[in-house]
Amino acid sequence: MTKDLSGALQQLQEGRLSAAEAAQENLRQARSESCRGAYVREFFEQALGSAAAIDATAQLGAPRPRLGGLGISIKDLFDVAGAVSSAGSRVLSQSPAALHDCPAVSRLRQAGAVLTGHTNMSEFAFSGVGINPHHGTPLNPVTLALDGQARIPGGSSSGAAVTVATGAAWAALGSDTGGSIRIPAALQGLVGFKNTARLTPAQGCIPLSTTLDTVCALSLSVRDAILLHEVLAARQVQLRPRPLKAMRLAMVKPLFQDGLDETVGRAFERSLSSLRAAGCSIEDIELAPLSQVPALQAQGGFAAAESWAWHRQRLQTAELAQQYDPRVSARIRRGEAISAADYIDLQRLRRSWIAEMEAALAGFDAVISPTVPVVAPLLAPLLASDEQFFATNALLLRNPSVVNLLDGCAISLPCQQEGELPVGLMLWSTAAQDDPLLSLALQIEQHLNARP
Repeated sequence: MTKDLSGALQQLQEGRLSAAEAAQENLRQARSESCRGAYVREFFEQALGSAAAIDATAQLGAPRPRLGGLGISIKDLFDVAGAVSSAGSRVLSQSPAALHDCPAVSRLRQAGAVLTGHTNMSEFAFSGVGINPHHGTPLNPVTLALDGQARIPGGSSSGAAVTVATGAAWAALGSDTGGSIRIPAALQGLVGFKNTARLTPAQGCIPLSTTLDTVCALSLSVRDAILLHEVLAARQVQLRPRPLKAMRLAMVKPLFQDGLDETVGRAFERSLSSLRAAGCSIEDIELAPLSQVPALQAQGGFAAAESWAWHRQRLQTAELAQQYDPRVSARIRRGEAISAADYIDLQRLRRSWIAEMEAALAGFDAVISPTVPVVAPLLAPLLASDEQFFATNALLLRNPSVVNLLDGCAISLPCQQEGELPVGLMLWSTAAQDDPLLSLALQIEQHLNARP
């Protein structure tokens, strides 16, 4: 089959593929060993029926819907009518089934997506690693095929990424609070677009941080990312392509390039050299306001304060508290010490910091950086050691989380060569710069794919 959702839609229009055939292939991949643990509940019976119905109406001459009847997986945060949304937890596993689709799911369904299932995730989306002690952790299928090592999938949208990487779904609905779309995209060689948060509705999605949460998608290409964003945001992206030689990019040193492993460093430098050779201007900047980030996150930041507000009644009930992943509950409980005054100060300081960042980045088309500084770490050490887990989690979140704090937009593109472990190249900018960023990402993706 074709390589991405947009290509599959073209095949549907040409009659070379049916939605039912595509759904059967999704199901076959979902039952494969490489996808084990990616879904926490499957909707394939309904998906197959919906795909066949869309095919039947198309055969009668009706236009195919925008997503054509192709399979999209849904992170286990989002309400799907008739299904329980449990956020990868035990504590919500006995909750009542949702009565209605949440707005994001409704928009996908109305556009002709067939829903393949709820995907596994870090419990309550509180980790960039992707480990889940309740449902098991899906292995990174891309790295496993390359080196045979059991490596993490990245999180928190771990199962979402695995369904796309294995072909068990054409794209995946997920969320990004500090990198939860972009981290698994980088570690599995996918495209992860985090839009400006206010563009997509978060109602009916179990929150981690209402300030930072973003509803967005994982995909196989930038053109797919644009299509999915248009559906989820109910808006049309205005693409205005410009030649790479007209682009001015900022590159932040040292923070965003500290601790790069050999594979990431090599892939990043190779990408920079290639873009410079194409005439793209890439300027080193210090971006002084970044020095304030540790202070903004010192007490756990918005994620701790806002998750504590949502979880506090459960965590104050011993029977329910015992059902949490201890690594998750420990971080949520940090919010208990954040006072209302602290929280108000944090909101004020963030607004001031965003203004400083916007001033410092004025005149640049985007910032370019590695999405994360390392390739997918091995799973076993992170299961065995809390110290190793938290250090790795902080490292994975370091670069992408800045964009959430900025209320910005960002996209992670694969930039590794064939045979290398996946590496993500992140382009990011300030709020409401989504369309220029996507235009740039299309050009850079095309350029990187054309390299010898």
